[in-house]
Amino acid sequence: MNGRALILIVEDNEANRLLASAVLERDGFSVEMAGNSQEALEILAAREPDLILMDVQLPGVDGLSLTRRLKQDEKTAAIPVIALTALAMLGDKERTLEAGCSGYISKPINTRTFANEVRQFLPTPR
Repeated sequence: MNGRALILIVEDNEANRLLASAVLERDGFSVEMAGNSQEALEILAAREPDLILMDVQLPGVDGLSLTRRLKQDEKTAAIPVIALTALAMLGDKERTLEAGCSGYISKPINTRTFANEVRQFLPTPR
């Protein structure tokens, strides 16, 4: 991956959104941001990111419900979705994987390792 991968961050907390975006952009990624599921769907109608970072606890349609919807849609099914969540209870990781997430990154993010954590989930270039 050339470092210009497009990452869609779906996160309702503006501070978390801006921090994740700043860390990824500093590392050479392109970033789009959505504050809720509807904004994410609008972005996905126009662009196809290489990866989606999905907050699990979104207002309205939650992140796992949105992930299930994306995985059922032929246009978005192949995009890796990574749960980005503060949930850390027993079974939470399994629930994210069952919903269709490819992985799980815990919040608060570690700004020193976050970009590399994200990079490991990017699809291998063809």
